[in-house]
Amino acid sequence: MAQGSDSNDTSYTRSPSPGSTRGSQDDMRKVMRREKNRIAAQKSRQRQTLKADTLHLESENLEKENAALRKEVKRLREEAKYLTSVLNNHEPVCTGLSSPSSDLLYGSHHGGFHQHIAVQHYPL
Repeated sequence: MAQGSDSNDTSYTRSPSPGSTRGSQDDMRKVMRREKNRIAAQKSRQRQTLKADTLHLESENLEKENAALRKEVKRLREEAKYLTSVLNNHEPVCTGLSSPSSDLLYGSHHGGFHQHIAVQHYPL
C-alpha cells in the first residue's frame, strides 16, 4: 500500500476545507481535555499523598498517647496494689474498723469518724 492511502492514518496533510476547521477544533478540545485531566489526576495524587501523610502522623500520635496511657494504667495498678497492702496491714491494728458503720461508708462528715492511718505516699 502506498503511504497516505490508509484511511485510518491521519498523519498526512489535507488541503484546507470547511470540514477541516471542525476537525482541528475537535483536536484542540481533545488536547485541552487531556491537559485538564492530567492536571486533575496530579492534584488528586497530591491530595491522596497529603491524606496518607496526615493519617500516618495521626497514627503515630495515637500510638504515643496509647503508650502513655498504658504506662499510667500500670502505675495506677501498682499504686492500688500498694494501698491495698497498706490497708490490709493496718486492718488488724485499727480500732475504728472493728464494727462496720456508716462512718466508714460515708466518711468523717457524717459522724465524726477520724481516720488515723499514717500512709506513706506512693512514689510516682
